Amino acid sequence: MNVLITGATSGIGEALALKYATDAHVFACGRSQDKLDELAQHDNITAVRFDITDLADIKQQVESLPEFDIVVLNAGSCEYINDAKHFDSALFERVIKVNLISLGYCLEAMLPKIKSGGQLAIVSSSVTYLPLTRSEAYGASKAGATYLAKCLEIDLPDIDVSVVHPGFVKTPLTDKNDFPMPMAITAEQAAQYMYKGLKKRHKEIHFPKRFTLFLKLLRALPWFIWSKLAKGMVR
Repeated sequence: MNVLITGATSGIGEALALKYATDAHVFACGRSQDKLDELAQHDNITAVRFDITDLADIKQQVESLPEFDIVVLNAGSCEYINDAKHFDSALFERVIKVNLISLGYCLEAMLPKIKSGGQLAIVSSSVTYLPLTRSEAYGASKAGATYLAKCLEIDLPDIDVSVVHPGFVKTPLTDKNDFPMPMAITAEQAAQYMYKGLKKRHKEIHFPKRFTLFLKLLRALPWFIWSKLAKGMVR
């Protein structure tokens, strides 16, 4: 079985690559050559270096690879809009390009190489369940990723498409967060949730359930109630 994972040089992607490498051949993708070299020392892992914001680079590196049974589009970034009134359009563009536009690039290069009956997973975020303070860029990009995955589920009848909605996961990306992360789990725990969910071909994989189900419950509240609660979170 061949599994390709983007964003495999740290966090969830790295943990998932190591998990899959126990029973599959993993193509671990990223930009950091040092981290890729470390991963390539493990059995069943082939390092593939490209920039997810460069379509030509992706196509060049993926072209020579064999067909995939599973593709996990996991790479992404997180930045916050700290002052909405003085909106940072450069930050917004940067996050949208990494978290959403790059998905289109990867899909163009990789979809033709996914076997019939194979799987595609797009990693979104539980931030899509509810609008949150400072999340104009990150939330919008992940909401787009979720919608994209749902559309692909309809339009790709020969491929099983899953969307992943993690809660807080302790990774180098979230280490910079300056706010509490309730019910945060490790990258290894997140990888285990994803591995099990993909094995069962679940359409939505969300975790940890005690956190994501709570958010889904809050989503059922009338908007004026959630709006008032959310505004109370603004610094």
